[in-house]
Amino acid sequence: MATPAKSVSPNTWEFLRDPMIVPTGFREYDARWRFPEEINLVGITALGLGLGTQMRRRGIPPIIVVANDYRDYSLSIKNALMLGLMQAGITVKDIGPAVSPMAYFAQFHLDVPAVAMVTASHNPNGWTGVKMGFERPLTHGPDEMSELRDIVLNGEGIATPGGAYEFVDGVREAYIDDLVGDFKMTRKLKVVCATGNGTAAAFGPAVFERIGVEVVPSHTDLDYTFPHYNPNPEALEMLHDMADSVRASGADFALGFDGDGDRCGVVDDEGEEIFADKVGVIMARDLSKIYPNATFVADVKSTGLFASDPELIKNGVTADYWKTGHSHMKRRVKELGALAGFEKSGHYFLAEPIGRGYDCGLRVAVEICKLMDRNPDMKMSDLRKALPQTWATPTMSPYCSDTEKYHVLERLVARIVTLEASGGLIAGRKIKQVVTVNGARIILDNGAWGLVRASSNTPNLVVVCESPESESEMHAIFADIDAIIRTEPLVGEYDQKI
Repeated sequence: MATPAKSVSPNTWEFLRDPMIVPTGFREYDARWRFPEEINLVGITALGLGLGTQMRRRGIPPIIVVANDYRDYSLSIKNALMLGLMQAGITVKDIGPAVSPMAYFAQFHLDVPAVAMVTASHNPNGWTGVKMGFERPLTHGPDEMSELRDIVLNGEGIATPGGAYEFVDGVREAYIDDLVGDFKMTRKLKVVCATGNGTAAAFGPAVFERIGVEVVPSHTDLDYTFPHYNPNPEALEMLHDMADSVRASGADFALGFDGDGDRCGVVDDEGEEIFADKVGVIMARDLSKIYPNATFVADVKSTGLFASDPELIKNGVTADYWKTGHSHMKRRVKELGALAGFEKSGHYFLAEPIGRGYDCGLRVAVEICKLMDRNPDMKMSDLRKALPQTWATPTMSPYCSDTEKYHVLERLVARIVTLEASGGLIAGRKIKQVVTVNGARIILDNGAWGLVRASSNTPNLVVVCESPESESEMHAIFADIDAIIRTEPLVGEYDQKI
């Protein structure tokens, strides 16, 4: 395969012949491009050849599970990817359309070492990408992605005979069986299932019905035009719609899933949106009663309650804050032997004996229903109100180009570290610590904090703030951090405001 050409552009002869791949699509832990502006089908085939070559370099048995999400162009992307994989001599097991965790499950179910899931995840239509991994339940991290990028962009893919194709039917049914087991609800539960017309629509209602939950469907017809909103349970648009459905139906709570089904969002019986990190604390409280002295991993965007909540402390919990990103979190959970990992974005990583360590929104949904079954006298709002109160912003994402965001972040972190060293204040409070494992998490003397980091998936920075004192302090923390961010003219407007 020739080295991808940067000069190839859509609607040209070369576009149908030569690989075109924008380098910034190789991100920290998966690959994402706008299609066809940033990658063409020939480029996707080059990616498949590169991925197969990487497998052979690393001594991975030459067999891989491949699947695609429910978008109108994902099948053509998958076909182009499989062509490259087979060109590299890899045997492809195609399980058809799927949510990402079904593809991860198939690695175990079919006893296959590698996976390549064609999905744009929660990104809007016009994006595509691949989530891939060689060591179940892990997926590619920065080292593997850098190696893959170099193989592909340097034209180092090696064609090898022996490639093959097999379509494997029945994995969806096996995946649902694995999620449900023999569990049945003992209390009545009415749940809004929100899928935003995305891939999880083919799974969510069926799973809830199997465990005996009354389903209130919310946009559960498959429709890859996403006529109502882009399925992303971290976005306020989807959360507000879920809240409206709860109020209209009198449901016990709502569970919403993103475009590839690996994330889950929660709205309680009062229509209150519970950010995923707070749901994680609720789950950690319940699980730590069953598994005392457990370790839980939380990403740096998450609430400080994992470390400070009295109930978790009483149950002997060890909290570990780690880098944001599904690959980083999966790897950390495995390294520490943690029971679970929680990300503010709605990725949950439930390890043995609950799950297999990969992120699965539907597994979380089942476990939340089990949690409610173990607490028959409690409403979801009761569990929310039982937590120590904090005031937190949503995840806010000011624009910053993929080519500049890491340079901008480096300068911002340096300013913040200097501010701490000079005794500077944020929201009138002393800075207790600056954690720089993933951007800068500024921890204040009362446990309040603010974070700025670079998004791994989109051309943005990420900003989150939380106060245990008041909403006004949360706003003040944001204002001071935003003032630091505004020293960088390359940073644009926020996607949403508090």
